[in-house]
Amino acid sequence: MTVSSPAPDRSRRRVLLEARDGAMCIWCGRPFGPLARATTEHVVPRVKGGPSWLENEVLACRRCNGERGHRSPVEWLDECVRRGWQPDEARLLRALLELERAIRDRGGQRRARPYLGRELRRLRRRA
Repeated sequence: MTVSSPAPDRSRRRVLLEARDGAMCIWCGRPFGPLARATTEHVVPRVKGGPSWLENEVLACRRCNGERGHRSPVEWLDECVRRGWQPDEARLLRALLELERAIRDRGGQRRARPYLGRELRRLRRRA
């Protein structure tokens, strides 16, 4: 039996996500600072079965995180483009693919799998 290390706390998660993805909102492209605070956001929402794993988290500003709510990633991506923002579609694709790989490796996440598959198909059709 292996013992897994505890998940990093919220502030450590932000540091890890910023090192991985950079210091700007995935949805609107604003750099983080006093006017655009970084928050962690689940790509596959928890209500849709998304796990609280780093592979399912990205950094988003408070405005985008709050306004997205439980909308799907591709639905919110389309809304961001409609608003004239600069969402990072490549980072979103990478996050979804990393989550898909993590679920395949770790197992479980029965509710998240079909949602994730649907979002990947929708995102690939956009290209």
